[in-house]
Amino acid sequence: MCCFLVPLTEAVATSAYRKINKESLEKSEFALKRHVPALEKMLWGGSLMLMVDHAINGELSLSFPFFTALNAEGGFQIMLREMLTVGVPMALVLTAAWAVYALVKEHRTRTVTM
Repeated sequence: MCCFLVPLTEAVATSAYRKINKESLEKSEFALKRHVPALEKMLWGGSLMLMVDHAINGELSLSFPFFTALNAEGGFQIMLREMLTVGVPMALVLTAAWAVYALVKEHRTRTVTM
């Protein structure tokens, strides 16, 4: 239903962070900061794919209330539960995968240049 809202919110926050700190990210000595654009792309891409999936499955509509769960009694609680039980773990796993990617890429870059 709305699990994609959590990574989408993280994508918006990451984009804002990257735009505000553009110069400091490129020159940073901290490996993860240099790879923030990769996290941003992963979050936006994953959120977009989840939105398409939910639209295809009929869980999203183009008219208000955009989430079909809101048409049912107690729909808001159902949405909140899904965001907490599916969306948050999904965003955490994606962020952890990005951190591993960034650290491995950084290690490979240092190994090649030495």
